[in-house]
Amino acid sequence: MTMATLVAVPPADVVLDAALVHVMIPAFGDDAYLRDAIESVLAQDCDLWLLTISDDGPADPVLAEWITELGDDRVTYLHNPQRLGINRNFQRCLELARGPWVVLVGADDRLHPRYVRVVSAAAAAHPDVAWIQPSVLVIGPDGSAVVTRADQVKARLKPKPSPGGVTVLAGEELSRSLLVGNWMYFPAVAFRRDVVLAYGFQVGRDIVLDLDLYLRMLVDGASAAYLDEVVFDYRRHAASLSSTEAVSGVRFAEERAFFDEAAATLDHIGWHRAARAARLHITSRLYAVLCLPRSRSAGAVGSLLRHAAGR
Repeated sequence: MTMATLVAVPPADVVLDAALVHVMIPAFGDDAYLRDAIESVLAQDCDLWLLTISDDGPADPVLAEWITELGDDRVTYLHNPQRLGINRNFQRCLELARGPWVVLVGADDRLHPRYVRVVSAAAAAHPDVAWIQPSVLVIGPDGSAVVTRADQVKARLKPKPSPGGVTVLAGEELSRSLLVGNWMYFPAVAFRRDVVLAYGFQVGRDIVLDLDLYLRMLVDGASAAYLDEVVFDYRRHAASLSSTEAVSGVRFAEERAFFDEAAATLDHIGWHRAARAARLHITSRLYAVLCLPRSRSAGAVGSLLRHAAGR
């Protein structure tokens, strides 16, 4: 695992408010979820935001026209002339962002009206953290609240509520916690733009691109803030990339390679408890077991069984 050094990226030409949040939506075509996500940004009760949609799907003049008709010059729609894939589209979003804080919202997720206000306040109160994870409400395809096994596990792993509503985390302890089970909800995370641009997303990391990014920043000394307040709707549905690739077994090959590399890096710097968590990757293996009943091919079943056994 190649670790970068925390460096400052030169600011954009335009000086922006230090608490401004640039909402980036890496999309793939138009559907009701995407429009719902866009409208949730427009509904913010705080004006400290910009919105950019980076569409990696087929050209869609209807969507472009709908966004134009919104009549809000804070909203920008960009279509990629050639498909980039999820990893490179996420990277493009980082590079396009001009706000001091940037969030990569899923095209099927929603911000609560207080999201920008709450994140901006946390950014002002904790200017040294590299990223901010607010609490989320997990919803299903119809927008109603759901509770899945994965989210039950996340709830057990995340920090307990703090008297001040904010918990600052860092170092080996946060690394170990995330490697036991990644309890963060990446689409809700706001990143300091100058920090995250120094790292970016590594090519070949499509499923674990968030965990890989967190870990590289933590090893270099970054910290994160976890907020107790729920200001984001995270949508779970069967068509998501993580769900489809889990059932096929594809995601677990990427995860095994990542955990092996992470364990070696962490042992090298003396974070042995975190390295052990990476080698065990217990929740990842348990998830493979849960995916078995939905697998439809012998190859996928074999891949899931190997991962569950830690091989």
